[in-house]
This record gives sequence, structure tokens and C-alpha cells, in this order.
Amino acid sequence: MKNVSRREFIKKSTLGGVLLATGTGALLNACSVKPKSLPKWKIGAYTRLWGNRYYLEALDGMVEAGYKYVGLSTHEKGRVVDRNSTSEFAAKVGEEIKKRGLTLVTNSGGSHDVSNSLEEGIAGLKRLIENSALCGAPVIQINAIHDPLLMDPFYKAISECCDYAAEKNMLITIKPHGQSGAFCLEQVKKVNHENFKLWYDPGNVFHYSFGETDPLDDAIGIGGHLAGMAIKDFQLPRDVNLTPGTGMVDFPKLMTILEDDGFIGGSLVVELVSQGDFAHLTAEAIKARKFIESITA
Repeated sequence: MKNVSRREFIKKSTLGGVLLATGTGALLNACSVKPKSLPKWKIGAYTRLWGNRYYLEALDGMVEAGYKYVGLSTHEKGRVVDRNSTSEFAAKVGEEIKKRGLTLVTNSGGSHDVSNSLEEGIAGLKRLIENSALCGAPVIQINAIHDPLLMDPFYKAISECCDYAAEKNMLITIKPHGQSGAFCLEQVKKVNHENFKLWYDPGNVFHYSFGETDPLDDAIGIGGHLAGMAIKDFQLPRDVNLTPGTGMVDFPKLMTILEDDGFIGGSLVVELVSQGDFAHLTAEAIKARKFIESITA
């Protein structure tokens, strides 16, 4: 072993310690870098918010109002994308969304029809899934039905299509449209498939019960089964055409209930605001966005 003077030993030891500390520090810093996290809440707007205008005008309104996320629903020609849309048009819708720097989070494409047969209902739902995939929707919303005679085949068709939707990287959800959220949750549990969830709509719960069923009561226990929510308010006698935060739905308390039950992230899509011309709708859309941002911050 080579003899080393005391001065050389101290010098080398000090340099080695510095290098070791520096290397360790760099390693720790590298390990502490966290990947960029996704937003907890995706606050978007439906095309319906801009009334019966063509969907392109609605998309432009979303950009102007500062939204990043899109919910397809209705426009001047009915549903923007449903089971009867052509594949070419569905693909074009997806391109127009991306062109504006927006991200599609859900397609409210109506329902499938089982009035003639279960087989026809399954075929129609598969077409809706295919068209929704073409426009880039990760989630489809199906409106719940009223007719008790069609209830079983309606949900049987959904059950038969859950795996098909999963193959398309798409989640199927049911939205209250005449029934309570609690009733829709019962159907979700009956289907019992991981690719079938609930999409809540507090405005509809109030609306279809003529103001008698409060979403604060209805929403207890459903949070863990939610994929998203339509942000829709309500006021008597039966009005849903108002800006969220100005009606009877207590959104801050509702969000607390849902979060406590397990809805800790997802899509919150504004469906309606108070009515007016394009400029008014866009201004109200901004108010709605800021309101939802304030209660989810």
C-alpha cells in the first residue's frame, strides 16, 4: 500500500466527500422529481349550453369561455353524435375538437332502442359505441328510460355491450332522465360490470320530481360509482335554464357529499346556463366555469 502524506490524505478525503455528497444529492433530487399530475377535476361544457346552434359554434364558444374539456350532446340537428351518425361525420367531430385544442371527455349520445327487440337495441348501442370511439370519446352517457316494460331489455343490452365498449377503451354510463340517481345506481349494481358506471345530474333529479327530490338526499351513497356529473341547476316551477349556482342545487354541499362517498376526481360538465344570445351564453358559461372552479379548488 502506497504511503500517503497526511496533507494528501485530507485533500483526497475531502474531495471524495464532496463528490459523494454531490452525487448523492443529485440522485436524491432526481428521485424526488414527481411526474406531471393530471387534473383532479375536468371542468367542461356541453354543446347544449349554446342552444340550438351548430356544434362548431358551441366549440368556439367553449374556447372563448376558457374551457378545456368538451361534452358532446345536442345542437341544431339533434344529437351531435348518436347511433345514426355516419362514421365520417363522427371522425370529423373529433378532428374539430382537437383542432381547437380541446379534449373530449364524454358523448351524451341519447339511448338505444329496445322497443322492437333486444337484438336491435344491442346493435344500436354498438353503433353508438363505434361512433363515439371515432370522435374520441372515452365515456358515453345513456339517458335512463321511463317505460317499466322496456327496463329489463334496456339494461340487458347495456350488459351485453360492456365488454365491447371496453375493447374500444370506452366507459358506459347511465344518466338520470326521469328517475333518481339512487334508482339508476340500482341498475348499475344489477348489471354489475366494471365498465358500467353512473353519470349524475342534480338538475334532472329536481326537474323530474317537480322539485320534491333534493339531490343532497338522493346523492348519498352514489359517489363511489360516479364517472362524472352534468352541472345543471334548477328552480321552481320546472326550470333548468339557469346558470349553475343561482338555483336550488347546493353544489358546494353536493360536492362534499359525493367526495366523502368516493367521487374524488372526474368530469364536471356544465350543461345549461340562463338563456340569451351567443354573447350572453358565453358570458354565463364563464361565470359557471369560475363557480365550479371555486368550489373544487
